[in-house]
Amino acid sequence: MGIKTALPRTELYLYTAVLSLALLWAGSWIIEASSENVNRKAFRENVKPGWHYFGRKMDVSDFEWVMWFTTFRNHILFALSGHVIFAKICSLLSPKTGIDLFKNRSLIYMLYGSLAVLITMGWTYISLILSHCIILYSVALVKRKWLCFVAGLTSLATFKMEPFNTWQEGFATGSFDLQDVLFYGGCGFSIMRCMSFALENCEKKDGNYSFLDLIKYNFYLPFFFFGPVMTFDRFHQQANNPNLTRKEREMWNITIHALVHLGAILVVDVFFHFLYILTIPNDLKLLKQLSDWSLAGLAYSNLVYDWVKSAVLFGVINTVSRLDHLDPPQPPKCITMLYVFAETHFDRGINDWLCKYVYDYIGENHDAILKELLATICTFAVTTLWLGPCELVYIWSFFNCFGLNFELWVAKLFSLPPFSTIERNLMSEAMSRRIRGLFNAVNFWQIVLYNVLALNSLDFAQLVAKRLLLKGFPLSTLSVLFVTYCGVQLIKERERKQALLDDPEPVPPTEADKQKAE
Repeated sequence: MGIKTALPRTELYLYTAVLSLALLWAGSWIIEASSENVNRKAFRENVKPGWHYFGRKMDVSDFEWVMWFTTFRNHILFALSGHVIFAKICSLLSPKTGIDLFKNRSLIYMLYGSLAVLITMGWTYISLILSHCIILYSVALVKRKWLCFVAGLTSLATFKMEPFNTWQEGFATGSFDLQDVLFYGGCGFSIMRCMSFALENCEKKDGNYSFLDLIKYNFYLPFFFFGPVMTFDRFHQQANNPNLTRKEREMWNITIHALVHLGAILVVDVFFHFLYILTIPNDLKLLKQLSDWSLAGLAYSNLVYDWVKSAVLFGVINTVSRLDHLDPPQPPKCITMLYVFAETHFDRGINDWLCKYVYDYIGENHDAILKELLATICTFAVTTLWLGPCELVYIWSFFNCFGLNFELWVAKLFSLPPFSTIERNLMSEAMSRRIRGLFNAVNFWQIVLYNVLALNSLDFAQLVAKRLLLKGFPLSTLSVLFVTYCGVQLIKERERKQALLDDPEPVPPTEADKQKAE
């Protein structure tokens, strides 16, 4: 089946109507559950006063969101704005000082980033980061990839495992609420950047990159604490590009993206006053009283929210980096648009890093089953270490690793006779798309269940799975799958239209054209 296969327009209208009604119905259940149980004892800690004039309380369970857009909003905006203003001042002073900013702008970014980290975290924290940079730079000079991996992963493990992480945490001076987040964020992302630098240095044929190149790469402030990870080869090329001319309407596009992110923040704020999607999953007694549709809606909405959060957080940082003439990793693909494990990720920077240095390097073209198995195991082993080894992460890694390989096994199976023969000779392309959509709908809910356990809890994921697969069978199971199938077909239609835009089909010659040719 080709990606450009179309379905009848009336059929797509039916899918749109079914999906819209189902989402509204599930949303109404969640709104009702939020409103009726707002005063529950289990809600007191995470549901706080919100819009006083409207009598609405707000879900504040997500520390990261509250940190970014409430508690430390001004501090973060001040630091990022200072980065832009500092670079602008230096560009204005460069003609008078005789320093060519175009060639040294990465050095300017590094100076501001180092100063900001020093003021925020203290000189002992800077010393700790520099010590890891020196060790990994020394290993990079050997130009052995396996040694770079061993040294890098060992350094990363010291921040993820006791007693090394507690000992190193003592190097961070001060005691403010954001300290733990900044400490582990800055250290973790620094190690990933150092590993990228070391592995790219192994690929450099003539000589080595300098230690200053590593420091300029690591202490770029917009990426330092919260990511995303931009591989060293891309950063080094873009940060040292003397051509700073912008494309047509580039500033307009940056402004539009910034306004979209601001709009998303406001929309999430509104939703948090009516849909307590993060607090409800923590109350198992209440969950058992909810309908199957409410549980399905909660699981789906939690993944959508996590995508929105990632898109907004990285979007704010990416806006600043685009002002610096960089092309940062894009926000993750919306969970609504995903129906295959191969495209599932919530941090495109880490995903690009893993694909380049582990998954694609080992799996190559991803056709061989054994190579693919080895590539996915290694990828999720590194991911487990990155997230922090614990029981929940082990379970999440196992199921996602299995899902990725199972996709390949199923694709291999159905590419062999008699399945391939039946599809090619006995089915129309439209029917093939419909059957594939059924499998994709099942796959979609595997993605939801495998990932919601990491975002919420194992108990919540188990309850959703039992209600949809066992207690709710067959009515709830089949109805949810049918709604998901409708959504998958609409996603495929969007992909079809995009494929036609990217690669238009040739227009067949008319009779007049044929006569002229003759």
